[in-house]
Amino acid sequence: MPEKNNSVAVLGLGLMGTALASALLKAGHDTTVWNRTAAKTGPLAAQGARPAETVTEAVEAAPLVIVCLTSNDRVRALLEPEAPALAGRTLVNLTNGTPGQARELADWATEHGIAYIDGGIMAVPQMIATPGAYILYSGTDEQAYATHRPTLAALAETKWVGKDPGAAALYDLSLLTGMYGMVMGVAQAYALIGSAGVPAREFAPLLKDWVHAMTAGLVPGMAEALDSGRHLTDVSSLAVNQAALPNFLDAFTQQGLSTELFEPLQTLLDRAVDEGYAADGLSRLATLIKKDRIAAKKD
Repeated sequence: MPEKNNSVAVLGLGLMGTALASALLKAGHDTTVWNRTAAKTGPLAAQGARPAETVTEAVEAAPLVIVCLTSNDRVRALLEPEAPALAGRTLVNLTNGTPGQARELADWATEHGIAYIDGGIMAVPQMIATPGAYILYSGTDEQAYATHRPTLAALAETKWVGKDPGAAALYDLSLLTGMYGMVMGVAQAYALIGSAGVPAREFAPLLKDWVHAMTAGLVPGMAEALDSGRHLTDVSSLAVNQAALPNFLDAFTQQGLSTELFEPLQTLLDRAVDEGYAADGLSRLATLIKKDRIAAKKD
C-alpha cells in the first residue's frame, strides 16, 4: 500500500485513541486505524479511516505511527513483534507511563532503527483538537518531531520539553500530581460541607472562586521560592499550619469523615517544624519529600 506524506496510523481505539484518530481525519490526514477489538474501527471507518486487520498492516500504511493503549507494558508487548515493520518510521507513544518506561521504549526503538517520540496528553478525549488542549513531547530525535509536528498539531497544541525521552512523562505526571492533589482537597471539602446537609451545587461557586484565588498566587509564588531557595513567608508559616491542621482532622472526625487524605500532611508538617523550618512557608514542603531526606531523618 503506498504511503502518503500526511498518512498516519493509530493503534489503540479506546476513548482517547478514537478521539485522536477522529481529529486526524477531520484535519484531512490519511488515517489507518487498528484495535484489538476490531468492531471499534467501525465508527472511524464511517468517517473515512482505513481499518487494518493486523498491527503490521497498520504500521506499514504510514511513516508516522501513533500508539495509545492502557499501559506501556501493553505497548511493548504489542510492538516488539513489529520491530521490522517499524524500522525507518516514527513511533509516537501517547500512552500514559513513567519516565523510566519511556526511556526503556526509546532504547528499544533506537536498537531497531525506529525514531521514538514519547508524549503526555494534557486533555480528556472531549478536549482533543480544541483550544486549551496540549500534548507534551520529548525524545532523542528532535528532527523526527519537527518533521511530523504539522500532523501532531491536528491533535492539540504541541509542546516540546526536551531530548530526554522520559521528560514528557515526567512533566505529564507532575501536572497530574497537582491535579490529583487538588481533587483530593475538593473531594474532602464537599464531604465536609455535605456532612451538614449543604447541597454541593450551593457550595460549588464559593469553592471554585476560593481554589482559583489560592492557586493563582500559590503556583507562581512557590515556584519562585523553590528556584531562589528563599522560603520565608509573611502569609502563613509552617508552624501556623502545623498548629491549625489538628482542627481540620478533629472536624473531619466529628462530622463522621475519614482523615486519611490529610493525615500525611500533618506528619510532614510535624517533621518540617522538627527540622527547624517553622518560620518557612509551604514551599519548603517540596524540599522535604525526597526519599534521601526521609531516610536521613529516620537514621
